[in-house]
Amino acid sequence: MFQIEFDSQEAAVGIDLGTTNSLVAYMNLAKPEVIPGEDGDKLVPSVVSLATDGRVIVGNAARQELIDHPDRSIYSVKRLMGRGIEDVRDELKLFPFRIAEGSESVIRVVLGEKTFTPPEVSALILRQLKKNAEAVLGTPVTKAVITVPAYFNDAQRQATRDAGRIAGLDVLRLVNEPTAAALAYGLDKRQEGVIAVYDLGGGTFDISILKLHDGIFEVLATNGDTHLGGDDIDNRLLRIALEDILSEWGDDLSHSGEAVQTLRREVVRAKEQLSFVPSVLLAFEWNGKAYHREITRELFEGLIQDIVDRTLGPCRDCMKDAGVTAEQIDEVVMVGGSTRIPLVRSAVEVLFRARPHTEINPDEVVALGAAVQAGILSGTVEDQLLLDVTPLSLGIEMYGGVVSKIIHRNSTIPASAGETFTTGIDGQTNVLIHVVQGERELAKDNRSLARFDLKGIDPMPAGFARIEVRFLIDANGILQVTARDARTGREQSVEVKPSYGLTDEQVEAMIEASIDHAEADFNAAQVASARVEAENILNATDKARRNPAWQQLSEEERASVTTAVNRLMVAVNSDDHEVIQNHIAALNDATHALAELMMNTAVSSALKGTHV
Repeated sequence: MFQIEFDSQEAAVGIDLGTTNSLVAYMNLAKPEVIPGEDGDKLVPSVVSLATDGRVIVGNAARQELIDHPDRSIYSVKRLMGRGIEDVRDELKLFPFRIAEGSESVIRVVLGEKTFTPPEVSALILRQLKKNAEAVLGTPVTKAVITVPAYFNDAQRQATRDAGRIAGLDVLRLVNEPTAAALAYGLDKRQEGVIAVYDLGGGTFDISILKLHDGIFEVLATNGDTHLGGDDIDNRLLRIALEDILSEWGDDLSHSGEAVQTLRREVVRAKEQLSFVPSVLLAFEWNGKAYHREITRELFEGLIQDIVDRTLGPCRDCMKDAGVTAEQIDEVVMVGGSTRIPLVRSAVEVLFRARPHTEINPDEVVALGAAVQAGILSGTVEDQLLLDVTPLSLGIEMYGGVVSKIIHRNSTIPASAGETFTTGIDGQTNVLIHVVQGERELAKDNRSLARFDLKGIDPMPAGFARIEVRFLIDANGILQVTARDARTGREQSVEVKPSYGLTDEQVEAMIEASIDHAEADFNAAQVASARVEAENILNATDKARRNPAWQQLSEEERASVTTAVNRLMVAVNSDDHEVIQNHIAALNDATHALAELMMNTAVSSALKGTHV
């Protein structure tokens, strides 16, 4: 095993957590490379076995255990991630492993004497990849970018994150597999374009149409077949070989697990060679008997033509869903080991009318793209654009010092959001926009990013103006804040870098502080809001007492209003929002008669001289 000098204290790697095989890759200077395992094989079969002595076995060794001890082994666990028993009841009929009783909301797979959830099984695979990477890089590996199918829903994505956490990894990003493949080919360097990613793996087929604009990938549509892949080709050849052997020897080997798995390995070898040579000899020996058959590429392609054709229907449907034609697709990327087959490549080229990208090993392309993303996030790769998330919430300070969050923490960027606000003082002609970053409820407890004035607002009573504030974060993490007076159209804006000057530790500290002070912050925000409401009603009452309607009240009613005002003026300094709210309610009750008189006076004035 070789080792690489690595500058960073903690390496960030890219992981392709696949249905059939998994890989881990890293950025070696400016080039992504796949990291081999202890046996020198870059592909780690996504198979986990529990030995009789309690040891967990992963990878090639587990694949052998799958033959010898199928009751203690599991494969294709990716199909079960984030899904309930009802979601996969039909699929489970295809698998030899057993599900524990009572597995309704959370599936538990029985391996020997123990049970495991799908995320726990995936974590064992991730832990092996982590171990492989640490052995080569010579440094702890704690951060990773993990790829997922584009069609994975929130539950499946969260299950993948959970698996990473269980394995001791900080999952920096979950990246869609087609996006990772496009990244590996450097297609993000295009200014714009439409990219098709054709992914024919061992157990599944996926087709995704991506739109690239200013270096940002958007998944327009995805389609595929979760029961179509290279395994179907292997099974086709295997069935024919078993039928030949039955005819020649009179022996039915289909019930012998060891014989079938041995023959399957020979079939897979023949299939792989036929991608590079015109014919191959299939040779199999069992119990002193020998079976030989020459398979030409022409015969092979005739046998699998219908399987390849089955991938083209989802491709057409995907283009239809994306609203594009074959002529509008600029690049086609091939992913998955089965795309080495010449028939597959030619079928894709005919369908999309473009020569597909096949320069990168199709088994490795997704992991390599994930490594590029990991390099960008860890700072190893610079001057590249990627989809990111906001580390902390962004908002503005409102009257009373409370924060109104406009873009929330962990929002994917680019992002935009806006809200409409108003003035808090009569005749106000300018508004101070104070932009803050953080998770606390009060502006004073958050990080100040920028301040600017929106001037030229028409003087109106408090609450009448409409100020539209919009936040826009571009793909580089640059925040643009725009404030606009909806009445006059006057606008003012400022640009800030939301994360500038903040380390990961500072971001984490700010998040922890928001959790530690959550209850106190919530109470403080309620007090601040109550004080603003109290000041507004006190100002409104002060105006009302100058209205002619005030003199129409009885002395007792006027005394009641005055008492309620004085009590609220004292209560507004309280740190108990309920006390302030109670006195606001008391003042509202005391001014009820005054409000009715003012309304009647206003209506009478408006109707004066009008005949109904």
